[in-house]
Amino acid sequence: MLRDCRVMPYTLVAFHAHPDDEALLTSGTMARAAAEGHRVVLVVATDGELGLASTDFTAGGGLAAHRRAELEASAAVLGVARTEWLGYADSGSGEELLPDPPGRTRFVRAPVEEAAQRLAGILGEEQAEVLLTYDPNGGYGHRDHVRVHEVGARAAEIAGTPRVLEATVPRDLLVRVLRLLTKVYRFPPEFDLSSFERAYSARADITHRIPVRRFVRAKRASLRAHASQSSADGGADRTVGMLLKIPRPLFDLVFRREWYLDRAHTGPVASDVFAGLP
Repeated sequence: MLRDCRVMPYTLVAFHAHPDDEALLTSGTMARAAAEGHRVVLVVATDGELGLASTDFTAGGGLAAHRRAELEASAAVLGVARTEWLGYADSGSGEELLPDPPGRTRFVRAPVEEAAQRLAGILGEEQAEVLLTYDPNGGYGHRDHVRVHEVGARAAEIAGTPRVLEATVPRDLLVRVLRLLTKVYRFPPEFDLSSFERAYSARADITHRIPVRRFVRAKRASLRAHASQSSADGGADRTVGMLLKIPRPLFDLVFRREWYLDRAHTGPVASDVFAGLP
């Protein structure tokens, strides 16, 4: 049965690798969809237990619990109706893939079909029309992000989800912004600006450019919710902390849009993730 969007809202499922990923790439889109009356569901593959954080959060092995609580706080400010964890362990970003913890599997070791069936179950329950995942690069190449792309694509096939949008950033714009930030922010010595010249997606490949300026406040609040990911021991800023230090006018300018790829899209660049759906 076709839905009449004037009577019944669409359902959008945002699928991410770790708590805080939703804040970085899709929070504006999620807040906009929720504000427009659509149902928004947030699914994370892992609990983020291997994220870099200060000992204030890692003492006693409790980082995973902190990060899942932060995810719920972020979801609340974005208007998310449901959050789910697929049950996998964080694969980490180090060169060495750690052994699986007792009773759980590192996400990157999970068979794609198994993980896709778990996600497809949620897509089917929700009758989701739109699934947000990542581009094939996994953005900047994190192993769990690449697996999100693979699992999301297969889950959408299983569930028959009409639209899959791969969250990304035009890499030329990203490099320009980072170069601008170097004039007002001191990056750590290990920061490699040139690595972003190969990350995310080419501008020409982007099919959806979503205006979210009215929801920048929600995006900033979503970032603030992930306090464990703001800094590491010694006070060094991590990505979330660095972004929150951007002055508000510049922050609003930088984050006024979010970008996606739809492999099935034809025609001009769209400004609404639901445009063209029945």
